[in-house]
Amino acid sequence: MDIYRAAVARVQPLTATMVRVTLTGGDLPAFTSTGVGDEYVRLFFPHGPDRHDLSLPVATETSWETPEGRPTAPMRTYTIRAVRPELHEIDIDFVLHDHGVAATWAAAAQPGDPLGLNTPTGLYDPPADLTRQILIADQTGLPAVARLLENTPEHVTTRVIVEVPDETSVQPLPDHPRAKVTWTYGGNGHSASRLAELVTTALPEDSDLTGTYLWTAGETTALRTVRKHFRKTLSLPSERFKVVGYWAPNADTWTERWEALPATVRAELEALWEDPKDDLEDVTIEYEDRLSGLGL
Repeated sequence: MDIYRAAVARVQPLTATMVRVTLTGGDLPAFTSTGVGDEYVRLFFPHGPDRHDLSLPVATETSWETPEGRPTAPMRTYTIRAVRPELHEIDIDFVLHDHGVAATWAAAAQPGDPLGLNTPTGLYDPPADLTRQILIADQTGLPAVARLLENTPEHVTTRVIVEVPDETSVQPLPDHPRAKVTWTYGGNGHSASRLAELVTTALPEDSDLTGTYLWTAGETTALRTVRKHFRKTLSLPSERFKVVGYWAPNADTWTERWEALPATVRAELEALWEDPKDDLEDVTIEYEDRLSGLGL
């Protein structure tokens, strides 16, 4: 694990609800991308009103820690839209809204503003026999969808379905000779997410998924139904799909609500991960079912 300091090089509005922030300088010459289209990093933001007062954590072997006596930097997870190593630049696309550490920072970002990030991790991992992929996401998944399309071999057929708030949030996606893109409107915190409906409609129970990889990302609670559809209804092995929760309603209070649970309940939930005997996707389904029952 490494921690890198960077600075804003430029800011580019993409749509009414998304802005691209290009980072450069600092430690970025040492940054190495995984090359995976949905790779993500932890971003570390200034902790107070001074946008230039950035207190970065110190990297450990597998994580990071805040130096003693220093404030803890607010952290959020974001997908990398593009990496240009020859220029030591990284693009991060931010969804804009009127709350939250990251969105408010991005809305006011100016060249020279510092930001921290860690070593990237990629999740997209299609099987060797890939001939078709289906990418379904809400607006938060757009940067990954775009980069995945850029990286897709020409022979692979791609179906893309993206849920955005309205027409003003639609943006151009990379061309691909065997890709079909559909935009739908709603969800994204403005109304109930339709991700589960979009997935089950596109992939009914009798779907022929030979050579297919399914990737979906967006609102976490909506994707709990998607994961069960992939695993239980379609009976897919875990290497045939990836479900990535990017955000959750009332996320800022999630930890508080988790800690308010009885200690015995939290211990039972944590024990599910200690020595799992089942496939991790099945453990995740059990864990998420318990969370849903607890209102989390």
